[in-house]
Amino acid sequence: MNASTGSRANAGAISHAIVAAHGLRFGAATAAAISAGRFSSDDPVYRGAKQACTALGFIEIDAECLARAWQAQTVRIGAFDANQWPEAPADFGLREFPPAARSDAFAPCPERLGLYAVLPDAQWVGRMARAGVSTVQLRFKSDDAAATEREVHAAVDAVRGTGTLLFINDHWQAAIAAGAYGVHLGQEDLDALTPAQVGRIRDAGLRLGVSTHGYAEMVRADAVSPSYIAMGAVYPTTLKKMATAPQGVARLGAYARLLHGYPLVGIGGIDAQRLPEVLATGVGSVAVVRALVAAEDPEATAAQWMAAMSAASA
Repeated sequence: MNASTGSRANAGAISHAIVAAHGLRFGAATAAAISAGRFSSDDPVYRGAKQACTALGFIEIDAECLARAWQAQTVRIGAFDANQWPEAPADFGLREFPPAARSDAFAPCPERLGLYAVLPDAQWVGRMARAGVSTVQLRFKSDDAAATEREVHAAVDAVRGTGTLLFINDHWQAAIAAGAYGVHLGQEDLDALTPAQVGRIRDAGLRLGVSTHGYAEMVRADAVSPSYIAMGAVYPTTLKKMATAPQGVARLGAYARLLHGYPLVGIGGIDAQRLPEVLATGVGSVAVVRALVAAEDPEATAAQWMAAMSAASA
């Protein structure tokens, strides 16, 4: 057996060991042959881990990210351990934790943001702020820049004096001008910003939240040291087309352990019945859209959710 054949054999054994150890947890136990699309190293741990993570349902960029982390973990601890899923920030190339201590960190927000209502306009923002919802996001959709500025200013006015924290989705210039508490960006929006623009948001004192849908995007988000990280979609949702399949609570728990030190928000398809298992993963906040705006009595529904979240964290 030559070295290349031996390496592939070791990789095969490693991949099956990882799937055997974690397949049930991630809902993808299999004894079938395991393969992966592309490899960037001949290291057997890397190759085996990438094959396994592909079999466990992770998309290409996340399988690559995890494989590199398995390789780094093996070097760090001095041996391959199939039972030890990578959860150390350094193995993913993340910088020192807690992130808030970094010199380039965005302004901090509470570790537990509580019930996080994503709302379509300033009227809804004011309504939920008066209902006592701790965190709200204005997700106002319009191609009219003047209308957007008016709505952002109205939302800032609507939460004034309530104690509710207001994040503005996407429209960071308007958020700065209106003096909002923070801004929330998706991955594409973050990628579209120059370092100077990211610096403008930070220097203005705004908090920054970033959406993520897997390991690779979490690594990307961590690079700017945001105030919080949102993770999803946890469950199926029809609100928007998602780039990845629903993550599920097993992955959400793994993400939360890796990113411990960030305020974390779970989002996507979460309802009252699913709330306890989501909070059990360690996230300190749950974001909802339709659960409030489509409720027959939004104020009563918000009160029920907040009571359930308080009970879960007690």
